[in-house]
Amino acid sequence: MPSRKDPDASANVPSFYGAELRYKREAAGLTLEQLAEGSFRGVPFLSQIERGERRMPLDLARHVDERLQTDGFFQRRCEDARRAKQSGHAEYFADVAEMEQYAESIEDWAPMLVPGLLQTAPYARALIRAAMPRATDDDVEVKVSARVERAVLFEAENPPAFWAILDESVIRRRVLPPRGMAELLTHIAQVVRATRSILQIVPETTAAHPFMMGMTRVMTFTDAPPVVYTESLHSGQLIDFPALVKQYRESYDLLRAVALPPEASLAMIDAAAEDYRNGDQQHRLELGMLAQK
Repeated sequence: MPSRKDPDASANVPSFYGAELRYKREAAGLTLEQLAEGSFRGVPFLSQIERGERRMPLDLARHVDERLQTDGFFQRRCEDARRAKQSGHAEYFADVAEMEQYAESIEDWAPMLVPGLLQTAPYARALIRAAMPRATDDDVEVKVSARVERAVLFEAENPPAFWAILDESVIRRRVLPPRGMAELLTHIAQVVRATRSILQIVPETTAAHPFMMGMTRVMTFTDAPPVVYTESLHSGQLIDFPALVKQYRESYDLLRAVALPPEASLAMIDAAAEDYRNGDQQHRLELGMLAQK
């Protein structure tokens, strides 16, 4: 039997407390299953915390301190782990941003907005500014940088296999002026082709399909069970319950079936980008004619 790989406690704050959790759990003679009892959290969730891949939420920290009799140790430290991992992302997305770096595959469904891994800085800035109209420019730029920099995972030695399904309305919604939309769509097509990712579009003529309820992501890992992430306006939820994850994955497979083929989808992206470019040129021509009057 191969030896167990212990987490590198020096890697970051979550890894340190993950290693500490494993040490104290084993010192107490408890298995992961026994520690999870009564916590409303699954064994895969606890396992990922021990490996430093997830932060420990406060409700679980209270449970762990009680079961392991650690005198509030994890409750006092879970806020440190949260700050260490947030790094410009919304708190509810911090775990997802950390986990996607270790994913074997990432499958996004985007019914309203371009997925973060495919966004340009102007597009991200427009979305963040619309959602946070009172934020300072500095705060907005921190969030823009955090979002755009996530795409660095495509440059890893073994990047995740990326699959994105977009509703057609995503590429028709004019979040930016025509030139910015053209640049966004050109960027999407370039990333998809360069990374050998797969992109599909669900046409607006599709009457009904799975996942009509909101943004969803499925992530798989080489050494951990798959998880699902769902998001609404100001909140997000990570799901690791195996039966529920299976249902989400089956729905995603059905969504692939109603979407356009990858080649047709990229052709639609290219055509939409060209339409925006032509629209921008026409707009500039009309402004020039008005200036001459």
